[in-house]
Parts: sequence; C-alpha cells; structure tokens
Amino acid sequence: MADADLDVVIRQLAKQQNKGLMAAAKSRRDRYISLAAKAKNREAKERYKQIAKSIMLQGAAAAKRLQISADNAADSYARSMRNSAETQPAKKAVKKTKP
Repeated sequence: MADADLDVVIRQLAKQQNKGLMAAAKSRRDRYISLAAKAKNREAKERYKQIAKSIMLQGAAAAKRLQISADNAADSYARSMRNSAETQPAKKAVKKTKP
C-alpha cells in the first residue's frame, strides 16, 4: 500500500467504515425487532418496529454522507496532485559571484 495514491486509500477506508457503520445499524435494528417480537401489546410492537425502521434510515443516511465526504476528499486530493504535476517548478535564483 506504500505505492498507492492517497485518494485510493481514502476510498478504501471509507468503504471499511461504511461496512462497520451499517453492521452496527443492523445489529441495533435486530435488537429492536427482537424486542418487538417479545412485546405484549400491539402498540409496543409497532413502536419497536418504527424505531428499528428509523435506525436503518438514519444509518443509511449517515453512511451515504460518509461516502460522499470521502469521495469529495479523494477527488480533491487527486485533482490537486494532477494540478501540481502539471505546473512547472519555480526557477531557482541564480547566485552572482563576486569578480
């Protein structure tokens, strides 16, 4: 990975973070679904199911925002590297010698 560009690394890290975020959201959703299954009355079941649904929506939205931010950062880095490669290096000042 030492030779990889930073934009590729940024995208890979974001992908890993998205997987972890969605796994956490799914485990929390599953917890509320199990609470809904154990609930005694209909109102409690519906409340737990609604909480589970909103957890997944919020988790997906957070993952999407994370991915967009990572894509923007990776694109910005790649663009700045292209721009710096295209520009020519500044000329060095010529030292004058005393005669």
